[in-house]
Amino acid sequence: MASPLSLCGHGQGRCGHAPTAVHRAMAAAMDTAVERIAAFQRAARENGATDRPCWPVIVLRTPKGWTGPAKVHCARGAGIWEWAGTEDGTREPDVVLGCAGDVPMTSEEHPHGMSDFEFDGLFTADKPVIFAYHGYPWLIHRLAYRRTGHRNLHVRGYKEIGTTTTPFDMVVRNDLDRYRLVMDVIDRVPGLAVRAAAVRQRMEDTRQRHHLSIREHGMDLPEVADWTWDG
Repeated sequence: MASPLSLCGHGQGRCGHAPTAVHRAMAAAMDTAVERIAAFQRAARENGATDRPCWPVIVLRTPKGWTGPAKVHCARGAGIWEWAGTEDGTREPDVVLGCAGDVPMTSEEHPHGMSDFEFDGLFTADKPVIFAYHGYPWLIHRLAYRRTGHRNLHVRGYKEIGTTTTPFDMVVRNDLDRYRLVMDVIDRVPGLAVRAAAVRQRMEDTRQRHHLSIREHGMDLPEVADWTWDG
């Protein structure tokens, strides 16, 4: 197991090869990061701090780097995650959900692209596409405006909303959260507006509960904070 472990921007660094020592360094770095994030949140809640803090970022590098499916996916650049959907090649999808990145932030355009044949194979030419992007939505539209199905493309992205808060609250404030994306699917897949009206209302109610909870307690809802993937 390997080495360079650092808490970027906060003057800490560790290096080693013994698993136990690296595990301890990782735990210490995480404790420090959590403490500093909590301090930022307290300053915002109690003192009304509005400045942008220097968020701690933990960087861990190993000799092996990325391995397995993640390495294949990144080398490919874009692809279908079978475990995350129901596409099996036997029928056309009702909707395509795409994403790039996680927590909203600024980003720059990448010079590489894919052919129209590859693009239509992934996103279809005539089905609704809901795309969650951590950068500015207009960038995705600029990259895709000449594609066959661009008229069906709906992008959720960074709207420069949010300050010192939780990562999930950032995505809610920018309409990138899982509940908003479900609502987008219901709004754009023909026939779902009526059949899934109750589901859409539950999604809206959950977003409202989050809005109230994050302002009262400064923490995400338990179903968000404690969520795990069981697939």
